[in-house]
Amino acid sequence: PYIFLNPPVNSLSLHFLTEFAISLEKLKLYRSCRGVIITSVHHQKHLYLVNVLPEHCAEFWKAVQDAWLKLYGSTKVTIATINGSRPAGGCLLALCCDYRIMTDNRHYNIGLNEKQLAGFQLVPEDKVLNTASETMMKWLAVPDHALQINKSMMRKCTIDKLLANREADTTNFVSFFSRSLTSTGK
Repeated sequence: PYIFLNPPVNSLSLHFLTEFAISLEKLKLYRSCRGVIITSVHHQKHLYLVNVLPEHCAEFWKAVQDAWLKLYGSTKVTIATINGSRPAGGCLLALCCDYRIMTDNRHYNIGLNEKQLAGFQLVPEDKVLNTASETMMKWLAVPDHALQINKSMMRKCTIDKLLANREADTTNFVSFFSRSLTSTGK
């Protein structure tokens, strides 16, 4: 029920991350919604990390953490469709999902070598959404409680680790970001 438009390209901005996290939180209220397919309306555009102002660096990283926690920790079935190149931010969101379906268009890529490592199903470009819908139906055949227990058991340790070290993670990101700005002279 939620569509995010981030023209002219898909950008992982503070605004997008905040709206994305809020929408995932709202979806928890819809018990009839058992799964979410994440896709892009900009098929041939990248999901970019935007230029973050140094004074907003910590706020931005906390928004990344919030979006990650909500998506990775979701009790819903989550499927990412990758219908274009997805460096950085798009790769992050796709890897948070339970399942990933990517167009077999050789001109599109994701991250570095994640396509080989993360269990992506490659399909023809015109079949990405149909395949996602068919895959969702298979996932939804699993009883909700069994799926939720399984996801929780598999992901709890990773989620708890971020939650326990959230401030240190933010401090580390800000420090890295600041060093990066200093070394590039920006």
